[in-house]
Parts: sequence; structure tokens; C-alpha cells
Amino acid sequence: MKVLVLGGSGVFGSRLAQLLVRDQHEVTIAGRQKGALDVYAAELGCAAKQMDRTGDLSALGDYDVVVDAAGPFHAYEGDPYRVARAAIACGVHYLDLSDDAAFCAGITSLEAEAKSAGVCVLSGMSTVPALSSAAVRSLAGSQSINALDIAILPGNQSPRGLSVMASILSQAGRPMRIFRAGRWEYDMGWSDPKHYMLPGQEVRQGFKINVPDTLLFPAHFKAETVVFRAGLELAVMRYGLWVFAMLRRFLPIPITPGLLRMFKGAADLLAPFGSGAGGMVVEVTAKEQRHWWRLRADAGDGPYIPAIAIRTLLRSTTLPIGAQPALEIITLDAAEAAMSDLQVSFERESVDLKPIFAEVLGEAFSELPISVQSSHCTPYMSRWQGRASVERGKSLWSRLLAAVFGFPGEAADVSIEVTKTISSDHEVWQRKFGKHTFRSTLRATPKGMTERFGPFTFLLGLEVKNGSLFYPVKSARLGPVPLPKWLLPISNAREFEAQGRFHFDVELRAPLTGRLLVHYKGELSEVSSSDTDRVVKRSVS
Repeated sequence: MKVLVLGGSGVFGSRLAQLLVRDQHEVTIAGRQKGALDVYAAELGCAAKQMDRTGDLSALGDYDVVVDAAGPFHAYEGDPYRVARAAIACGVHYLDLSDDAAFCAGITSLEAEAKSAGVCVLSGMSTVPALSSAAVRSLAGSQSINALDIAILPGNQSPRGLSVMASILSQAGRPMRIFRAGRWEYDMGWSDPKHYMLPGQEVRQGFKINVPDTLLFPAHFKAETVVFRAGLELAVMRYGLWVFAMLRRFLPIPITPGLLRMFKGAADLLAPFGSGAGGMVVEVTAKEQRHWWRLRADAGDGPYIPAIAIRTLLRSTTLPIGAQPALEIITLDAAEAAMSDLQVSFERESVDLKPIFAEVLGEAFSELPISVQSSHCTPYMSRWQGRASVERGKSLWSRLLAAVFGFPGEAADVSIEVTKTISSDHEVWQRKFGKHTFRSTLRATPKGMTERFGPFTFLLGLEVKNGSLFYPVKSARLGPVPLPKWLLPISNAREFEAQGRFHFDVELRAPLTGRLLVHYKGELSEVSSSDTDRVVKRSVS
């Protein structure tokens, strides 16, 4: 095929051109600076053409396929689909490497024009969503998907494209929508870090960002939670960007060309450090299993990965007609085959899910009522809603402790929402009484279940008696320091079933005095998957 690559001298465009030349396509790279293009074209063994995406595009008709690898796509103003429209008018297939969620989703506005012209128009033919959606389908098969957790983790010595840097910086510290436990919520860009394992047992850290996956996957895969993170190999860069994100929460710092050059200069100074190894992780949580696909690119081959989806597609004999985001356009097997000439390794893993409460309680777990068991069988994330009452202790000591632990204020009747986020060995419970929120982390340990509130960790002696689950406190520590028994709170907390519904009754009494600290009780029901489907459909319609 005759392929024109706009932005062909850039980090990803040049690597795409190189791969397509290897596959014996007739490639031309295009951009605004003819001198630089000629140098790259000579190195790549292809042709060069001076062209500005905002200028005359009539020459697109000389090619079979045009690829926009320029970006940054979030900054395309006026008519963001000008290149795509011009390609359709010329009867030429259009592909792009967009990582911008709105741009990628909006490509469907060209559906009628593309079908009428009989051409293929695909946005996001890159690592996301083309490769990531292929991995999700391969891992999930026909299983119902509870959650998707995806991360891209480049090596520090990989080249840095200005368009990618501009995209990430523009998101840092700004609100972004994510679909979590069946509902759209707002989070902040470059927040909530998590560690991921790459092939070779290397651990990398990623921070939440917004990509096409976060917008498109909830409806496409009917997933109840979709999270995407990106990482930087060096801690000084990760946390430096985190500090910048924190500043942008409060100060509207614009991403100007000067600021972008400053960040690029700082990153280039650190380029000799770290490694050229990067990776990608796709985690799929189904109802009873969790699956992983992991990729590791060595020897500086990471920047080739965003080009693999297009290489894979152009190896096929036919292209899909119409305009759409690149969701399941390629298969994972075909994509892996398209990486056979790169220093890339893959691994897959699947594990059966076992709730940590079932692990700690053993056979006693089956003695609990179904509603109580169900509340502790969340695969990845669940949301529970109901009503509660709250009574607070009146003494100064009780009020001080309640403030330290963040317990809710007194209320005769208040709405309550509990969101549970599950990992392999722990669960994070966020409780929201009205507008007041507090959280704790429960973890399965060799000694039993622990619950952590900030620096305080309590060992719980979970007991099943008469169909109820009790939570007595056996010991505690402040950080690593054990607390004496006389400083332990008295916990009269239980979960039980009444009239077929899940109920809780938590009474805590203060250490030393034994007087009431807090007493909250009520009932909860899980937000159903049918509610999730309605929310997803409303959001994307």
C-alpha cells in the first residue's frame, strides 16, 4: 500500500514508518520541516513530503492510507477532524494514533461520510485503545467483566515526544471522569498511584490518567470499573509530576510552549538514568477469576509499540469500512505476531479469586447468611447504598477519638454509601454518611484480619455466631509500635441478615473510660449491574 504518515519524523511516526517499510509498503513521511524530513527519510529508506495538516491537503489523494501521527490531538482546534474529512473526500483510508478520549470517541461523527466513500476511518490505532482492547478481549473471552485495570509504563531512556508530554501535562491535576463501581465519578489526573508487575518480576508504578479506554470501555465491554494509569520509571519524575498535579488542583497553570520546553529540558537531563525497558499491563477481573497480559519491551523498542496496531491492520487484506474508535479492530495474537522482530516479551497469568473474608474465616464463612456472604464477595469493586443512624459519644475523650478516626456526626436517619475496592490481599472500604466520608483498609494476614485507619492498625478476631459476623478487637499498633491492651477500643460490631437484607450494627467504646465512642447501624443493598448498564448507556449516548 501507499501510506502517508503525517508527523513521520516524530517519535512514534518515524517508528511506524520504519515498520511499514520493513513490511514493504510504499511509505512517505510528511511534516512541516523539509530538511528534517529528508534526513529521516534517508535513514528510513522512504520518501518525504512537506505538508502542514492545516494547509492544502489535496495531495492525500495520491495515497491509499493516510496516518495522522502528529498530535497532540487534545489541542486540535477548529475542525479537529480536518485531516480525516480530507482523506474521506479523496477516497483514502484514514488512521490516527490519538490518545485523547474525546477525539477518539468523536470520530463516529464521520460514519455516514466514510461509509458513503467506502473508506476506513479509525481513531486510536495505537497502544490505546486498539492494542489494549485486543488484550482485554483475548483475556476475557466471553466472560462477564467486572473491572479493567490497564497501565503503560515506559522506560526512562525511551525518546519523549512533545505531543505525549503535552497530553499528560494538560491532564495533571485536572478533573477527569472515570467509571467506578457502576457510576461515573470525577478524579484528578496523575493521582492514586498503584504498582504493577512486568515480565521479569520488575515492579513499576503508575498514576491515573484519562485515555480513550476510560471513556469507551465501560459501554463496549460492559465493565463496572475501568481504570488506566501511566508511569515514569524514575521516582523523581513521577513524584515531581505529582507535585505539579497537586499545584494545578488549586492554581490554573496553563501548559504553554515555554512550560512544555522546561519540562522537556528537565526530562532530557535525566535521560541517561533508568533503563530503555518499558512495559504494559492489562488486568481483567471477571466474576471468579483475574487475568493479566503483560508486555515488556527491551533494548529501547518500547516506542515501537504504539505503531503495532497499524502495522497489524495493514497486514490484513481488507479494512473495516466506516468511522469508529479502534475497539477490537485487531486481535492480540496478530499483534503479538507483528512484534516478532522486536525485543518484546509477553506473559499471561490467571488466578482464581478468593475473598479475603472467606480466606480468614475458612469453613465458618459458609455459615453466614447469603446477604452477608455476598457483601464480602466483591471481585474488584462494588457499591452499596442504604440508610443508617449514628450516635456519638458525648465525652471530650470520645469526641477527640471520633475526630481522629474520622467517624461521622450524629444523625437519626442518614444516607450511607459504602464502596469496596478489592486487591489480592486487602480491601479498601470507603464509607460515606451523607456528605461525610471515612475509609479503612482491611487485610488478610497470617495472624488474621487487620483493619487500618490511618496510622492505627487493629487485629480483628472475626467470629461467626448464630448467623452473624462479629468484629472484636484483639490487638492494635500505632505504626509499628504495639499498643497495650488498656488502650484498645471495645468493639461490639456485627453484620447480620434481617428480612433477607444485609444489616450492620457497629458500636465502639473508648479505651480507658469504656464510654460510647460511636454507634452506627443500618442496612445496605448492592447497586445492581442493571443500574450500571443504564448509567453507561446514558453517558455514551
